[in-house]
Amino acid sequence: MKLEPFSKKQMQLLTWWSEGSIYSGYDAIICDGAVRSGKTFCMGISFVLWAFYRHRDASFAICAKTIRSVRRNVTTPIIPVLKGMGFTVRENISSNYLQISYKGRENTFYLFGGKDESSASLIQGITLSGVMLDEVALMPRSFVEQALARCSKEGSKFWFNCNPEHPAHWFYLEWIKKSREKNALYLQFLMDDNPALSEKVRKRYENLYSGTFYRRFVKGEWTAASGAVYPFMDREDAFCEVPKGEFEDYAVSCDYGTVNPASFGLWGLKSDVWYRIDEYYYNSKKEGMQRTDEEHYEALLGLVGDRTVSRVTVDPSAASFIEVIRRHGRFQVLPAENSVTDGIRRVSAALKEGRVKICENCRDSVREFSLYRWDDREGAEAPIKENDHAMDDIRYFVTTILYGGEDSFFAFAADRRKSCEAIF
Repeated sequence: MKLEPFSKKQMQLLTWWSEGSIYSGYDAIICDGAVRSGKTFCMGISFVLWAFYRHRDASFAICAKTIRSVRRNVTTPIIPVLKGMGFTVRENISSNYLQISYKGRENTFYLFGGKDESSASLIQGITLSGVMLDEVALMPRSFVEQALARCSKEGSKFWFNCNPEHPAHWFYLEWIKKSREKNALYLQFLMDDNPALSEKVRKRYENLYSGTFYRRFVKGEWTAASGAVYPFMDREDAFCEVPKGEFEDYAVSCDYGTVNPASFGLWGLKSDVWYRIDEYYYNSKKEGMQRTDEEHYEALLGLVGDRTVSRVTVDPSAASFIEVIRRHGRFQVLPAENSVTDGIRRVSAALKEGRVKICENCRDSVREFSLYRWDDREGAEAPIKENDHAMDDIRYFVTTILYGGEDSFFAFAADRRKSCEAIF
């Protein structure tokens, strides 16, 4: 098999299983490292080519956190490439599988999402000849282990890829640290391993992260979170004045609290940038009196004024407050996406790219940015639960309104259809 042009590391991923390869005796491959290093694209192609080189009339699984992310990150980028190589691909969207054929051989690739503990039941009962787990570190262990248990056919292999998380993560401990024991080939990728990435784009991604996320997603290190969550927000130019003139849209994000503080942010859209232009912050301990759902709703009305707000997103655990907003009928209310670590990564990127900006009159947000820190206890992978209420509502805004609840922050595919050649 020959595919070109690719980097040396990508070629190793593409050919490790082929006849004559010194790596062909491995039972699994693990690829981790930097974002935009091309590992997902190459693994998707390699997985399908291996399936046809070693099997026929067999079943395989391609898994990610959700079906949507399987399609966006794996199957959608590789299908045109496979067709360019001469494969026939028939996709059954309603039943979530691909029927792929090549020169008289046919194999079926089932798509699965492993977003929570209940997902393990989705993959039970099927017999597989191989499984690819994209962003395996984001999936629950129960789902991953159930997927591996389904691979009972002779010659089946496991394919893993992910970006690094914290060093106490089960996948790091059980698979990466024990790769030799598991008879798994371990490859670490950096952005330099992706020749399709221009120097300008590479620099952009390098500048997108700082602190823990820089070490994970640029340097490719499994590292513990420590220090300030948003260290770059201590710059003098981190906050701005409220822009003058009209805004194109308005939205509100809410971290609801009765005993704990409640924080609501009012956001205005201008020239593709969302500005946090005002906020409501009520600390019942400081004020000496708790507020009811209706009183917080009145505060929401006061924050919004006569503006037309398109959406309000609220902490999903605040069911009673969400119901109050719905009952009054003025605002469309959305329960917020509440993945903490992934949400912080998105907020960090959105702030550094200038897609969201915090106005300096939002004093409680400014204060919390300076105090918001990672919990440095061993095994902890979350911020300290203090000075985090404005931080939470900002995160709800970014994950639920700015990115519309997407389950993966970046989507990128290199089009290599003109330069790919498959030789069996």
